[in-house]
Amino acid sequence: MLKKRFLIPIVSILAIGIMVFFGSALSSTYHANLIWKGPQTCLQCHEDKAREVHSSVHYQWQGEAPYALNGPPLQGKLKTAVNSYCINILGNWNACSNCHIGLGAKPETTTSISQLQNIDCLVCHQKDYRRKKVNGVFVPDTTNMTITMDQAVKTVHKPTRENCLQCHAKGGGGDNYKRGDLAIAHGNTSDRNFDVHMAKTGANLSCQSCHTVKNHKIAGRGSDLRQTDLNVKMSCSTSNCHPKMLTSKGHSSSDINRHMNKVACQTCHIKSFARNATDTPATEATEIHRDWFKPHLTPSGAIHPTPTLLNNVKPVYKFWNMYSYGYSLGEIISIDPLTGKYPTSRPDGSINDPQSKLYPFKYKTANQPIATRVNKLIPLDTSVYFASGDPHAATKAGLVNMGYSANEPYTFIETDTFQLITHQVMPKEQSLSCKDCHGSAATQMNLKSLGYVMKGSASSICNQCHSYKDPLKMDYKSLHNKHVKDKKIDCSKCHNFSRLTTATQ
Repeated sequence: MLKKRFLIPIVSILAIGIMVFFGSALSSTYHANLIWKGPQTCLQCHEDKAREVHSSVHYQWQGEAPYALNGPPLQGKLKTAVNSYCINILGNWNACSNCHIGLGAKPETTTSISQLQNIDCLVCHQKDYRRKKVNGVFVPDTTNMTITMDQAVKTVHKPTRENCLQCHAKGGGGDNYKRGDLAIAHGNTSDRNFDVHMAKTGANLSCQSCHTVKNHKIAGRGSDLRQTDLNVKMSCSTSNCHPKMLTSKGHSSSDINRHMNKVACQTCHIKSFARNATDTPATEATEIHRDWFKPHLTPSGAIHPTPTLLNNVKPVYKFWNMYSYGYSLGEIISIDPLTGKYPTSRPDGSINDPQSKLYPFKYKTANQPIATRVNKLIPLDTSVYFASGDPHAATKAGLVNMGYSANEPYTFIETDTFQLITHQVMPKEQSLSCKDCHGSAATQMNLKSLGYVMKGSASSICNQCHSYKDPLKMDYKSLHNKHVKDKKIDCSKCHNFSRLTTATQ
């Protein structure tokens, strides 16, 4: 009976093992004999995968935006998104497509053979592949490659950090310019202090270790990304990484555990960003201001707007509930009274929003044009700007692209944006301490500006229960513990928020 019971499972396991072995061997053998014949080299076996890529945000550059507070159902850089880095694609697809995973043609929503053949698989699947644009079409740049194209297709692999960083580190025109926490150095650094997750001497994680991938759709979005590719929540507390850290007893300190419900992991573990890696000759400074009214020549001789770069930037902190505002092309815009600038991106959330957590953000400003009669940001034509360095000619061309007259009145105004900081996690020994944020000597963040304020004067608050005692004469932790831990008083007794929405006790 035992033999009969286990015969089928054993045979099944052996069959699966044989298929896996020979399937893997055949796949390896087939790749080993490939000859590069253009996009058809991949399509002859992987058309189904190409179809997956075609429908992804990486190819379409637009998609459904379930977490956007404004704008149309489909959003993205292909049509709707306007920012202060490259403004908008309108008028300059040829230059903007340098970071597109296609070979030069614009993405179309309808799948066709020509669209599938436009997908450049090697951008993601061969770290030694390089390409250059000739008459608007990408071709292999073999003079800058260490391998031949035949070798390239024989040795394809899953995307590495180097593959992803070719575009994601250089967004906005320079290394680490745009994100502030994602630089070319992340590909090979051994500096654990630079990024404990990606450094070779740290966890040496791949991008896919955190960004779930399914059918070529990739999870993860910053606060300034309109569209969502794969709607899967990302978390530090997974079975593979930090499974208990978000629980009420995840950290050794009860003081820290109280913060888990309202403070994101990144807030305490990324004290600063745009730090320089110690083993790279380049600077990992990030752009904190961009002036489109003042063109300048880069070392290569290209004409770009003038950037202001900074290292070791302290984040700006805001509550975020995963929803965001992002300016869309053609919308009417008005000044944000809190900053005095025109907003291009805002995380949504507040101290009393139960879905919000406190996150770190990069705060960046820019000088860019606005049509004053209609109060709309102008996507100045960057093809004109990069060719001439003339902000007025580029702005007038941008107005025409929008459907307005070149004589539509405009001026240059200050915009600002908030961008989530989530890379460059520091070793835990360098994370924020209590005194960095709490107490009269704290310098890391302004808790009052975040809503952590008394609901009245100190004397009136104290007189609810006892005579006035000067809170400045008491250590913050002692004052807090006396009222919250010992007397079990809810935060709302003294503040404009409740304990239930601010901490896990």
